[in-house]
Amino acid sequence: MRMRHEVEHEKNELNMTSMIDIVFLLLVFFVMTFKIVEMEGDFTVRMPLAGDGNPTTDVTDLPLKLRLRADNDGKLTSMSLNEINLGTDFTKLRANVIGLVGTDEPAEDDDGPEIEIDTDYNLRYAYVIQAITSVSGYRDDTDQVVKLIEKIKFAKPRR
Repeated sequence: MRMRHEVEHEKNELNMTSMIDIVFLLLVFFVMTFKIVEMEGDFTVRMPLAGDGNPTTDVTDLPLKLRLRADNDGKLTSMSLNEINLGTDFTKLRANVIGLVGTDEPAEDDDGPEIEIDTDYNLRYAYVIQAITSVSGYRDDTDQVVKLIEKIKFAKPRR
């Protein structure tokens, strides 16, 4: 019978240098590819000043909504400002804007009135430019520029 000789057990060690290299490579990768972005959404809340208790209805706080409708050829068929039908008359549009916002300059802390223009997809650009010209301001008799609405935004076009 053969006798087994006790074999000296070799000590098994893990090679940690390669694992540390990989950890540092991953760390460098994530640090280099990290992009700092701003928080989504606008969380600025502007509270109104204390009033005297009398309710007032100020239409300039809300954005005015101008809807321009077109036919299949791209011609303007009708427009409405805050659900008021104006036909296709841009002077009527300007008169209604003057009636709603007035011709006074907004205060320095006030951003002024805002309008959102909602158009049909196939409306010609010339009508959009006329609408912007009508709501943004005009020249008076003394050739002075009277500003009406400076903040204009567009809704997604309708198909």
